[in-house]
Amino acid sequence: MTRSRRQFLRGIGGAALALPWFDSLAAASTAAKVAPALRMAHFYVPIGVVRRGFFPGEADHVIPEGNLGNVMKSLGKQDPDHNVKPLAELTPTMQPLKGVKQHINLITGMDRTFQQGTDVHAQCACCYLSSAKAYTVDGSAWPLDRTLDHIVADHVGQSTPFKTLEFSCNSHRDNKESIYFDNVSWYGTGHLAPSVRDPRKMYQRLFSTQAIDRHREITSLVLEDARSLQHDLGKADRDKFAEFFDSIRAIEVQMDRLETMKSELAQVEFDEPTEAYLPRGEYIRLMGDLMIAALQMGLTNVATFMVGPERWDTPYMFDGLFDKPRSHHHMSHNQTKMIDDLLKVDHFHMQQFAYLVERMQAIQDANGASLLDNTLFTYGSGLGDGSTHQYNDLPIIVAGGGGRMKTGQHVNMPEGTPLANLWLTQAQTMGLPIEEFADSTGVISDILA
Repeated sequence: MTRSRRQFLRGIGGAALALPWFDSLAAASTAAKVAPALRMAHFYVPIGVVRRGFFPGEADHVIPEGNLGNVMKSLGKQDPDHNVKPLAELTPTMQPLKGVKQHINLITGMDRTFQQGTDVHAQCACCYLSSAKAYTVDGSAWPLDRTLDHIVADHVGQSTPFKTLEFSCNSHRDNKESIYFDNVSWYGTGHLAPSVRDPRKMYQRLFSTQAIDRHREITSLVLEDARSLQHDLGKADRDKFAEFFDSIRAIEVQMDRLETMKSELAQVEFDEPTEAYLPRGEYIRLMGDLMIAALQMGLTNVATFMVGPERWDTPYMFDGLFDKPRSHHHMSHNQTKMIDDLLKVDHFHMQQFAYLVERMQAIQDANGASLLDNTLFTYGSGLGDGSTHQYNDLPIIVAGGGGRMKTGQHVNMPEGTPLANLWLTQAQTMGLPIEEFADSTGVISDILA
């Protein structure tokens, strides 16, 4: 007798662990024929990028002097006109995306309005997904309102265990700045949506229940009850089943490895915090794997992922790029002297994004498309350049959305196009019946299929 996916989930020992789509079980459930949900995730990189490494046509540009007041006038744009081109040759910073180039859009020319009177970095992160009109939010020194992720989740998160999930890769405890420098997700003005920074805590949040002994591996518990499912699955689904649990097991092993390493490092005297010496890329990819698992299993349809904090001088080794821990913020303000090192950091961050894009592309979803096809996955930063603190021409890449989005393009928007136009476009694509978002002036029709 065949069993539906729902029946199987009821019989896995109380573990709150959903499963990927199995075609073999689809015929047993009418509900199984429903199209998979469209997801949305945001990958936020702090302190902008080195423009000459990221933006096409700017390889020979000299870093402009001055601050926000004159940078927006002096920097200009390589091509101020609106045009759409095939995404041909990738810039050095974007090279890690070479294998998935056909699944991404590079969008240039997107601007944000800086509200005078507060620190530049504070508005970078906290207002990135808000983009509210300047000087219109009561009770706030900056244009911070309910962020896009929560507005979208109000519409698409009613049937998932978690309306949204907030991931952060800042494990340091020496944080000297306010919460506005280190969070992109907000329920509303002054109401933070706390991010989870510890992989173990996120794992427990996603998978643990009162019925599970905290000292037992969840995959072991589920696999004990899952063996009887095997005869109901075809070979392709058996392979998918094994691949899925291997990925969860790999997450557990990686968490154990990093926790052991951190414990060992704690026994050594360092000038910097222990976290500065942990493998940075492994930590980011582990948190990313947890995000992908949550999206794949339908635990949430909306996630934010913050790679690091704005402005803080927290040091990192960046997986051996340097011989000692370095501060990303410090390097950004010494760009003329540390340009090569900063380009390495930008390339490193893009490698982590590319890893997640490739993983999502390799996962088959319910409609035969990939998880990436069914996800709007956006790379971006609240600054166009970390040295000059400019709020115009932000580095934005949108991956995925196949079938709903045209991909493989470089879309250059007219000068002054609000970033909120992209957020409005994404909100409408996610099914929200809205005609404006924050300071938007319209949608970006060039990326709509």
